[in-house]
Amino acid sequence: MPHWVDALNRYGETTLPDNNKTAGPFEFDYIVAGAGTAGCLLANRLSANPENRVLLIEAGGRDNYHWIHIPVGYLYCIDNPRTDWCFRTEPAPGLNNRSLIYPRGKTLGGCSSINGMLYIRGQARDYDRWAEITGDDAWSWSNCLPDFMRHEDHHGLDDGDHTDSSREQFHGHGGEWRVERQRLKWQVLEDFAAAAVQAGVPRTKDFNRGDNEGVDYFEVNQRAGWRWNTSKAFLRHASKRPNLTVWHSTQVLRLEMNTDGEQPRCTGVRVAGARSGSETLALASREVILSAGSIGSPQLLQLSGIGPSDLLQEMNIPIVADLPGVGENLQDHLQIRSVYKVSNALTLNTMANSLTGKARIGLEYLLKRSGPMSMAPSQLCAFTRSSEEYEYANIQYHVQPLSLDAFGQPLHSFPAITASVCNLNPTSRGTVRIRSNNPFEAPAIAPNYLSTTEDRKVAADSLRVTRRIAGQPAFSKYQPEEYKPGTQYQTDEELSRLAGDIGTTIFHPVGTTRMGRADDAMAVVDSHLRVRGVKGLRVVDAGVMPVITSGNTNSPTLMIAEKAAGWILAGDQAV
Repeated sequence: MPHWVDALNRYGETTLPDNNKTAGPFEFDYIVAGAGTAGCLLANRLSANPENRVLLIEAGGRDNYHWIHIPVGYLYCIDNPRTDWCFRTEPAPGLNNRSLIYPRGKTLGGCSSINGMLYIRGQARDYDRWAEITGDDAWSWSNCLPDFMRHEDHHGLDDGDHTDSSREQFHGHGGEWRVERQRLKWQVLEDFAAAAVQAGVPRTKDFNRGDNEGVDYFEVNQRAGWRWNTSKAFLRHASKRPNLTVWHSTQVLRLEMNTDGEQPRCTGVRVAGARSGSETLALASREVILSAGSIGSPQLLQLSGIGPSDLLQEMNIPIVADLPGVGENLQDHLQIRSVYKVSNALTLNTMANSLTGKARIGLEYLLKRSGPMSMAPSQLCAFTRSSEEYEYANIQYHVQPLSLDAFGQPLHSFPAITASVCNLNPTSRGTVRIRSNNPFEAPAIAPNYLSTTEDRKVAADSLRVTRRIAGQPAFSKYQPEEYKPGTQYQTDEELSRLAGDIGTTIFHPVGTTRMGRADDAMAVVDSHLRVRGVKGLRVVDAGVMPVITSGNTNSPTLMIAEKAAGWILAGDQAV
């Protein structure tokens, strides 16, 4: 074994060697670029075979920041350069020319280290549509369900609990990815749920069986009150394997390409250490797998000459493969945050408005790993329909016992709840495009929110649904007062413009390297996630989704990685 393998193979300590001169090349069988949600699982699965030499590369540092692991620390990780790329979107006409922060995880575990920890798979129809788009039944719901279950460790199957005999049909146990109940409940949210039922939303006990319509508390990716990210789940033990090397604090600059043959081949990656800035070449004898996410992966492809030819020419980048779909088809969930003042209710606003209250919250977490510090950012979930024209749930609620003007701002001084609602199936499409050939310059991210008539109509209607729920008898004891947006906004035009004023991302970008059939000119990868027209290269992250899932995107991304790992280990080469 080369000496550097042992030196670099300790979990959390594996930085790229700092040299004054260019190091390498280092040789591996597989290189995974991005140690986020998909990358950590892939590194685990590929290195399970001791014959596979695997390199996992992460631009961010170790996941040793305490706020990563304390659930409420989400608020301190967003827009924090220690854990976040700190991207900004382009000013959007649909948002009345506003620009938004666009959080993307920059640490081991990637977005799983800074997200809301919410375990939601989406709807069966999402995956059946993927199967139709790709012409590959492997992506149908029935064929994706085993991949969800393979890595799952669901609390409902702990200790042989079989009170729900059907649970084993939909959930796994003993896998790396822990799914638990939340550790606290709020009476004001219980009553909001009762109001939702009165408004026609059914009560449910499981959002993850293919039809997620209903209201209940989210299940979360936590273990005993701590965040459970993919670094802990998939790297902690795998990192002890001598055939797995992890380089953190190491940014991929571009892909190395061999263009001498009939078809270009990706042979490795060129990287730079964050501390030294020295460049190093790592070679892959079998595959390079991009798992840098819906922003990072199209950026790296474009920097490497794979993408729309007109963009590459504009940036003076030699064209390796003209793939016009790279960086197109960006989809995201835009949330519209309604705030209701409430009377005679316990909310986080009032609990945390004094030093004594903050001390009590901290002590409860210290002693019991419960209370508000164990909270996911959202507690209550509801999937329902924005209007009767939809045959399925097309909007989702994230309901919180707190309110603030924006992330990073202090909680309001008055008791309040926030009912955020998003369009699950937006028809707006955006782009991710490099601004130059400089790999350290952030790309232009243009989600193009609310750019279609349908999306604006769903936004207006969803605000009316919120008002209908808040107006039910079960919630009346709180004398709810609509603080935002305000009851003065009533017409479609007023409400859709208002949505543009207050809408924010839920951080679910997908679709920028989407999969599709061979005759689909905008497809970037085939149904097995191999980059079209390039040997030795695959993309495995949320960017491959042709259409966004009807819910949170972290769990579907893990499923995608699980399926891809199975194909790769079975000998399905990106040739």
